[in-house]
Amino acid sequence: MAPAETSQSSSPEAATGHQHAAHPVGAALVLGALGVVFGDIGTSPLYALRETFLHGSGMAPTREHVLGVLSMLFWAVTLTVTIKYVVLIMRADNKGEGGVLALATLATRGLNGKAKKVRKSIVVLAVIGLALFYGDAIITPAVSVMSAVEGLSAAEPALTPYVLPLSLVILVALFVLQARGTADVGRLFGPVMLVWFLVLGVLGVWQVVKNPSVLAAINPIHAYYLVTDQGFGIFWAFGSIVLAVTGAEALYADMGHFGRKPIRIGWLGLVMPGLLLNYFGQGALIIENPAVVHQVFFELVPKDYIIVLVVLSTLAAVIASQAVITGVFSLTHQAIQLGYLPRMEIHHTSETAIGQIYIPRVNWLLMSGVVALVVGFGSSGALAGAYGLAVTGAMLVDAALAMAVAILVWRWSWPLAAAVFGFLAIPDLAFFIANALKIPDGGWLPLIVAFLIYFTIMTWRRGRRLVAAELSEGSLPLKQFLERMERAPDRVAGTAVFLTADATHTPAAFLHNLKHNKVLHERIIILQVDTMDVPVVSDANRVEVERLGKGFHTVIAHYGFTEQPDIPEALRACRPHGIAYDEMETSFFLGRETLVPSQHSKLGRWRRDWFISLSHSASATKTFFRIPPNRAIELGNQIQI
Repeated sequence: MAPAETSQSSSPEAATGHQHAAHPVGAALVLGALGVVFGDIGTSPLYALRETFLHGSGMAPTREHVLGVLSMLFWAVTLTVTIKYVVLIMRADNKGEGGVLALATLATRGLNGKAKKVRKSIVVLAVIGLALFYGDAIITPAVSVMSAVEGLSAAEPALTPYVLPLSLVILVALFVLQARGTADVGRLFGPVMLVWFLVLGVLGVWQVVKNPSVLAAINPIHAYYLVTDQGFGIFWAFGSIVLAVTGAEALYADMGHFGRKPIRIGWLGLVMPGLLLNYFGQGALIIENPAVVHQVFFELVPKDYIIVLVVLSTLAAVIASQAVITGVFSLTHQAIQLGYLPRMEIHHTSETAIGQIYIPRVNWLLMSGVVALVVGFGSSGALAGAYGLAVTGAMLVDAALAMAVAILVWRWSWPLAAAVFGFLAIPDLAFFIANALKIPDGGWLPLIVAFLIYFTIMTWRRGRRLVAAELSEGSLPLKQFLERMERAPDRVAGTAVFLTADATHTPAAFLHNLKHNKVLHERIIILQVDTMDVPVVSDANRVEVERLGKGFHTVIAHYGFTEQPDIPEALRACRPHGIAYDEMETSFFLGRETLVPSQHSKLGRWRRDWFISLSHSASATKTFFRIPPNRAIELGNQIQI
């Protein structure tokens, strides 16, 4: 492993000293959750019910079919979002953080170092879930914004040619603004989404009052009648009904920002009622006039008010897109810290909020993909074919990992865990099969994205292990080196810090410096950075220091997976241990690996070349670890891979 590579540690909570403080439940937190957590699922009424009847299902918008679809929508939202995520999975938090990586961390921690095959399976599931998340993230901004802007066609058909260019302008502007941070814009998100969900509910109630019999769809018998009527053809409808629950995983993934209680209050008190009332209102309108199914959402208001609804829905779609982009940044940061992806340049856009980050490379790659989708597919209806497969796959992964957590951490009996999460996975499996039928219509896209991400992650992890083995082969244990160092070389004033992946062995950069310069600094610090499986490590447990004698010290700096390592900060934390840090008297020695292709690489030719490319593109150690660039000295090391 490279001298500055982070390594994952599975220390228990006591080892980090980090205790997650419970979020106080207040109106501000609930409002903030409305603006960030529910953006994706909150824009589903723009297209979910419409696509169920239009996207290849073959169902006519008759009263019986509408009641059947509404019944499925109601129970999908109730079982998948409310019971599975809000009630059950949100109980599983890693010191307050949620998401697929948090689930995997909890499950592996519950193994207590046993069952290597089970641990490996959990890691593979986590990587698959992470890859599917990226596959979903590239589609969400495109389909959300286009669905909103297409309301212009309902207001004035002559504006239809402007839908595509206007969607592109909005999306490109959104990505360009990412570098400025989301703090200022974020203050507007909550109030806008509050208005959005209130409007959804009011518009739905308006139509339901006109036709209250539509509420009969709450009875699941109507869903049963629809299944028996359609037979296997119901899977085509499932492929669009799932659009009503996309974004459910965001409720869990964003739990660390707000806490579970504000999210539960927001969902049960406003979001879920607003969404369901709007779906029932759309259903009542279709029953009254089946012809409106093509733009049923915008038909909820009189024509004179469509433009107002277009503006509001566009704002909601932008917020949904922003939530997804922010989620990509956060998850990428966690993946880098945990060793799943190579180091990248990360900008912290807030001095007070640790979660507000900007990753330029990811931003521009994501923007390129979204723009290509908008231009290539041309409409939200066409994009609906690509939407859903990655989401349902990620939901199945969440269900499997949650079952593992229930058995290993919550100590449920395995029959109980299998029964509960197996039952809740039935809709996910049905939706996944349904969306697999859409592979020829665009469902191949998220699969390709997910495969490329999975291939990249597994190649990076395997390659780093091979590099680490190469570096450690023949390396001398540090204490053994000190025992053999009978006559110390000439010592010079100051402190030398050598970054390494293993503080128990002599770093290659140290040996190179000693060989070529023939001198040692007065104080030598061998520093290892460990990324823990908790979000944040307390200051009191930031460093472990060991004095080895002869002026040598080892320092192990602990950082959570949401933190970015800061080496000067870690050295300042060593003061209580007798190490005084003075930047002007300290030099940092970093190993720079030059990877040389091997004729018989253990990675194979394709993975070898890709790993070398990833290594070359990784951010410099001194940038990623916040080392003063004018005090950093890089020493080369050639490795065959």
